[in-house]
Amino acid sequence: MKLHLALVLLTLLAYNSKTYGQNRAKLDEKRQQLTDLTKKQSIIPLNLHKFKEYVKTPPKDYSFVIMFTAMAPSRRCAICQHVYDEYLLLANSFKFSGANSDKLFFGMVDFDEGSDIFQMLRLNTAPVIIHFPAKGKPKPADSMDFERAGIHAEAMSKWLHDRTDIMVKVFRPPNHSAAFAFGLLAFLIAVFLYLRRHNLEFLYNKQMWAVSALFFCFAMVSGQMWNQIRGPPFLHRNKNGPVYINSGSHGQFIIESYIVAVLNGAVVVGMILMIESAGGVKGTEARNQQEGKKRRFQSVVGLVMVCVFFSLLLSIFRSKTQGYPYSFLFK
Repeated sequence: MKLHLALVLLTLLAYNSKTYGQNRAKLDEKRQQLTDLTKKQSIIPLNLHKFKEYVKTPPKDYSFVIMFTAMAPSRRCAICQHVYDEYLLLANSFKFSGANSDKLFFGMVDFDEGSDIFQMLRLNTAPVIIHFPAKGKPKPADSMDFERAGIHAEAMSKWLHDRTDIMVKVFRPPNHSAAFAFGLLAFLIAVFLYLRRHNLEFLYNKQMWAVSALFFCFAMVSGQMWNQIRGPPFLHRNKNGPVYINSGSHGQFIIESYIVAVLNGAVVVGMILMIESAGGVKGTEARNQQEGKKRRFQSVVGLVMVCVFFSLLLSIFRSKTQGYPYSFLFK
């Protein structure tokens, strides 16, 4: 009996050892294949066969980050190209850093080439970036939230570090366009002041400085600084056409900030018209009557502008903030 039990144990040990050796050999082969593919291109294009082989099927001791996108022009996904550029920058930075190169791989699935993968994962939107861990299935936090984190490569690197403990230092190519534009603007201002050096009374014009201050305030309250930090797309296109207003409260499009700035400006113009119409009238009686009619018309126009454009601003805020109960002229 003891001899029989010992033979069974030895058989099980031999089988487990053989299975472990086969799994180890298969894992090394898969890792080597992925490494060779990464040497050719930082982002590995995946079809259904490769996705099942390298991502879904064990053995696997590496993480896989995959961008699901729709790059074809017929899909009209304007944000997809922008996110892909930042994603490619992240993958290239990781590739050239050489750190833990066999523990993390980057892939991409295009809808036109992998619609069956989209169906398998129940994805109905793009772009989406998902981290597939070495063990287990992806959790909700393994899908990157662009609205909260942004779409820059640095934001992707931080999100990836939270998921894998691998820190990717982004090597962004230097962009001197902003410095050149600022230098050119400073040069033009200096030339203008030099040419007008004998007539600088305009610098004491209060209206000019007031208008400049208003434009600065409109730019700030409309989200221009947020645009510079997060780098959102100009607008979004879906099957129904262009979308100008981001539906989430943590994101916006560039054109959306322009719309908000124009609406704020219209509200301010309406307020100025009402304030100016409330001024006193001096002169003859006929002139006073004519001026009074003009001021009444001006006050009505100002009031209409304030009500209409403030209602539009409130409507935009209501569409972005779900559950906000208040509205004015428009829902």
